[in-house]
Amino acid sequence: MKARIVPLYFGPDRDSEFSHILTALQSLLAEQVQFLEPQPLGSVLPEAEAVLFPQLLGQAYRRVEDFRAITIPILLVTTEFGTLSMWDWEIAEYLRSQGIQTIGPYNPEQTKKVCTALAVKRELKETKFLVYQDEPGEGFQASIFKRFYWWEEECTQRLREKFGVTIVRQSFRELGQRAKAISDIVADEALAWWDIPTEGLGMEELRRAVKVYLAVSQDLNADRSIRAVGINCLNESHFSDTTPCLAWNLLYQERKIIWGCEADTMTMASMYLLHNSLKVPMFMTNVYPFLLGGAALKHERIAAFPEVDSEPENHVLVAHCGYMGVIPQPFASEWTLRKKVLAIVNDGAVAIDARIPAGKITLAKLHPSMDKMTVTEGELIRYVQFPGSDCLNGGVIRIKNGYRLMDALVSHHYLVLGGHHAVDIRFLGKVFDLKVEEV
Repeated sequence: MKARIVPLYFGPDRDSEFSHILTALQSLLAEQVQFLEPQPLGSVLPEAEAVLFPQLLGQAYRRVEDFRAITIPILLVTTEFGTLSMWDWEIAEYLRSQGIQTIGPYNPEQTKKVCTALAVKRELKETKFLVYQDEPGEGFQASIFKRFYWWEEECTQRLREKFGVTIVRQSFRELGQRAKAISDIVADEALAWWDIPTEGLGMEELRRAVKVYLAVSQDLNADRSIRAVGINCLNESHFSDTTPCLAWNLLYQERKIIWGCEADTMTMASMYLLHNSLKVPMFMTNVYPFLLGGAALKHERIAAFPEVDSEPENHVLVAHCGYMGVIPQPFASEWTLRKKVLAIVNDGAVAIDARIPAGKITLAKLHPSMDKMTVTEGELIRYVQFPGSDCLNGGVIRIKNGYRLMDALVSHHYLVLGGHHAVDIRFLGKVFDLKVEEV
């Protein structure tokens, strides 16, 4: 799906400069944009995701009300290089001073990402998130799970109002039964298609895991508008003889399906927006700032946070379900499917032990209000192992300011993105009408 963008000109006619820049942009953005017929500023616009000014003129200072009347994002891309021209900074700043937000990228890759994000914004309105759950919060560790916002009807409604996405719920109990009913022969045939590195797993454990993938695939085949899936896999783990970790890995590789551990629709929305716009590796995990102290240590069943060279207050341990998190094989520098770690799930369940390369990372997550995203850049400095704990292989991340992070955290679930992306996420914020709070 491409973003539909309407080029605007000041009129009454388009001049040669307008045509020259527009022709160049049509070539540069051919993969991201469906360019609609150019229209004069002030006219009634067709349905589109944004307008584009390939040319700005001094008339802009006298056409403020026409700019204000535009209700979709305004792109200012006024050079054949796919950027805002330096000669147009004054107009862009003037418009901003009048309360008119515009998007003026300063390199062509930013422009492409903005246009990709506009297409994602359009696609979300036609997208469903499938969630398998029955009585969320009523199963294991109810005192913890009853607190989560993503199960509130208010959260579902806000996701719908903000992004247009529809949450579809189906029974986890029924899914577990359907998965168990799949024959071993069918499971073995499916396994033969995949290269799945394993250690310590028997064939029965592998079959159980791939049967969940096959059962979820049946539902995806029935409705192609489902583009993200989550399961209340810990709280209601009694409905399944395994975990969906392998299924999420395979479905991402096969269909680019976004996944949500523990049926966290806020994480699914955050990942859908960021991954499909930026096209960078990312995964969900739990964050344990060293400043959190004993509460984090108790949950992971470890005695102390790992030693660091300096400023422990500016460090975070990340881990989920015994390891770093559900990291698809294409994202990983090392990847192995192993036996489960957490006591809360079936003894025959599995977990992914994977690593991404050490180095620059970004932590990000949507705010429950749906009007903000928190972003923290840092560095994954090393991996740590705590035998006999619920953190057999976690990561240590150094951030800029742990105290500010504690003030800004919106959830224990966060996305880890490979690389630093705060600048690009600020541009995405303008597309999705989100404030970006950098910590």
